[in-house]
Amino acid sequence: MTLRELNESSREGFVATLRSIFEDAPWAAERAWHRRPFASLEALHQAMMTEVSTASRDEQLQLLRAHPDLGTRARMTAASAGEQAGAGLDRLTPSEFDQLRALNAAYREKFGFPFLFAVKGSTKHDVLAALTARLPATADEEFAEALRQVSPIAWFRLQDVVTC
Repeated sequence: MTLRELNESSREGFVATLRSIFEDAPWAAERAWHRRPFASLEALHQAMMTEVSTASRDEQLQLLRAHPDLGTRARMTAASAGEQAGAGLDRLTPSEFDQLRALNAAYREKFGFPFLFAVKGSTKHDVLAALTARLPATADEEFAEALRQVSPIAWFRLQDVVTC
């Protein structure tokens, strides 16, 4: 869909087109719809990120929790599956899979949500290194970092869904 078509779409059409931008959080698109028209894809992205950043902490936490654990082969959206495959997370060796599963479990246990990392352009080694490096963070530091990671994830997805 083009940005022009998106700007002209109904609220329902707008949300339906953008519902995959944030894992299971169509409220970001619903709230951004009122900011139309968007002059650019960047403006749309910024509007949606503003909605995420001004959402309640509970809504933000639900958004984070809706993301799948990286590399676990669990049920995930087509966008997540494609992103993870691009980083090689669908081709882990058995030892890499075990390492990632253990790190994911430790991360989720400590922070209460899955590890978020904008994997596009990264390798499985980058993901493992980032996960290892971020585990020592405090809960507040990691909550903020996870929300920061949502921005490039959303940007990459918007580029796949909307053309200018």
